[in-house]
Amino acid sequence: MLMSTQANRYAHQLLAARADAQQIPCLTKDDHLSIADGYDVAKCIVDIRIAQGETPIGRKIGFTNRRIWPNYGEREPINAPIWAHMYDDTVRYSEDNHGLQDLTGAVQPRIEPEIVFKLAKAPPQNATLEDIADCIEWMAHGFELVVCPFADWKFEAADAVAAFGFHGALILGEPHVLSSATRLHLADILTAASVSLSYSEGAEFRLHSAGFGSNVLDSPVHALLNLHQTLQTQPQFAPLAAGELIATGTLTDAYPVKPGQTWSTAFSGVALPGLTLSFV
Repeated sequence: MLMSTQANRYAHQLLAARADAQQIPCLTKDDHLSIADGYDVAKCIVDIRIAQGETPIGRKIGFTNRRIWPNYGEREPINAPIWAHMYDDTVRYSEDNHGLQDLTGAVQPRIEPEIVFKLAKAPPQNATLEDIADCIEWMAHGFELVVCPFADWKFEAADAVAAFGFHGALILGEPHVLSSATRLHLADILTAASVSLSYSEGAEFRLHSAGFGSNVLDSPVHALLNLHQTLQTQPQFAPLAAGELIATGTLTDAYPVKPGQTWSTAFSGVALPGLTLSFV
């Protein structure tokens, strides 16, 4: 466990790098930090951001896509999900499923297509998969913009936890309110769902990649349950609550983006509209 002074020092380093849009060495470069140490830093960061006037409105879950685990982690591959807070100034809704995102200040930005839930109520302590699904008010498609202060996206799991879970922004499409029948089968519906991801730097879109709900810990609903269970082992953080937004993790890999590009998605197997996001 980190001493509070050291965790606070790391927190201020990361916040300064974010404010100045600068890269810094990994925290694990000289210290062999554990994931628990990373969450100590994350707790300092959320306390500082709240004191500065930001309001947490949900959580993002990272590394739920098992297919990309071997691509990340220097000393050892990332092999488990992480999570971080999202804030009132990092989440916004698109208009008619079309958004515009300024990349000014975004360090090494990448795009991730995700399924996002809004909770209608807090899950019970010993929630089952069905209990978790029953807590969801609506789902939406979102693009998360992830940013990394560590050179060439090279880091350890503890670095990712401490560095905001790499959360930069979340742009949401139109929410889809769930019926009780849909919630009952939601995990299976999303397991079978797929998304195509296309981009353009001019007038013509080209298919870039595809992703599947099964990539996300078997289903985004499973990812939500995993977060709920993880939080029960972390008493320093509040449990999930009604009204929270939960970004469940990328359906594809995370891809670099730059000004002048437009990215677009289309879904199969689930009643969600695609989302188009242009970068400037």
